[in-house]
Amino acid sequence: MEILEWIQNWFKANCNGEWEHGGGIQIITIDNPGWEVEIDISNTSVANMNLSWILNENSKQDWYGVKIEDQKFFAAGDSGKLIFLLGLFKEMIEKIENV
Repeated sequence: MEILEWIQNWFKANCNGEWEHGGGIQIITIDNPGWEVEIDISNTSVANMNLSWILNENSKQDWYGVKIEDQKFFAAGDSGKLIFLLGLFKEMIEKIENV
């Protein structure tokens, strides 16, 4: 399943009449240039998980970072990393759900 289809289905499955009115999913561009992804995980099994900012930087054009805090998954990366960042979120969710 393509990542956009997966994230669309995940969003739909988590809409409960309240959650989607809060943070939901936000994808924005940043001026590095790059992408920023923020996903509200308050209604998931990883809601209380915390992960300090981890930055993986090979160069100014090849980098990404991720953290989990305040019931939000947050990731950012260079302009070629949007699919990768969404994939990190998918991998985390699938790993936790299969435990």
